[in-house]
Amino acid sequence: MNTKGLFNVIVVNFRTPDLTVRCIESLLALNLAASADMVVVENASPDDSYSRLRNELPEGVRLVRASMNRGFGAGVNMGMVAGKRDHVLVLNPDTYFVDQSIGMAMTVFEESPEVGMVGLDLTFPDGRRQYSARRFYSVLDIVGRRTRLGSLRSLHGRMERHMMVEAWTPGIVFDADWVMGTGFIVKRTIYEELGGMDEGYFLYMEDVDLCARIWATGHRIVCVPGARLMHDYQRNSAKSGPLSRAGRYHLQSFLRFRNKFRIPLALPPGIDGVHR
Repeated sequence: MNTKGLFNVIVVNFRTPDLTVRCIESLLALNLAASADMVVVENASPDDSYSRLRNELPEGVRLVRASMNRGFGAGVNMGMVAGKRDHVLVLNPDTYFVDQSIGMAMTVFEESPEVGMVGLDLTFPDGRRQYSARRFYSVLDIVGRRTRLGSLRSLHGRMERHMMVEAWTPGIVFDADWVMGTGFIVKRTIYEELGGMDEGYFLYMEDVDLCARIWATGHRIVCVPGARLMHDYQRNSAKSGPLSRAGRYHLQSFLRFRNKFRIPLALPPGIDGVHR
């Protein structure tokens, strides 16, 4: 499928101008989107990101400068205002495309109007899959994912179920409770109806929150095996301790999510059970 003209692209930059430029250039090199349909939100980086992006982004790509860093979700919301396409591709700067398989994701929207969001098949540069589809959390799932306890053999099977490892069958689209905000496509009408991402999350879990609200509208969230997006994975948050800066952000986001949605102690709530 020729995807040019089918979606806007939003990349939120924070101290990663080299990666942002690479991400944008990969889209242009494969003719996946037009430069006029792309926006980069420079999220008040405390370095020379803005000046570099202003000089190095391909011609036609819109650069928006935030006056202050209010978090990833706020950056995405700012970028949404700059587009008009019916679908929006949201990308982390540390991602890039190597083929035109994203067309498979757009085909899903065309064939299944009840789908509101599509998660892409995140792939590490060495070819390993990241497993970007997840089930909604229980407390035990969060402990397993965010502490060293997750490496225990007794929790290994549980973590694989949380990450929906067995769902990834080639050529078969499947429903996911939520998909990682690293790379997804969302219908603009649904996003705007929901008021965008909740800016009360500075970092982490804003994607989980958005997916929970999309399901509540009656739309589906799916993942498409084979719709590849390469992910260089610059973040090291999964290995961060609870007292680190990333750990504190995780805790704050967890508490906000818990106040809005249901997080059982041990059993995952599922799509219906996550809503209070």
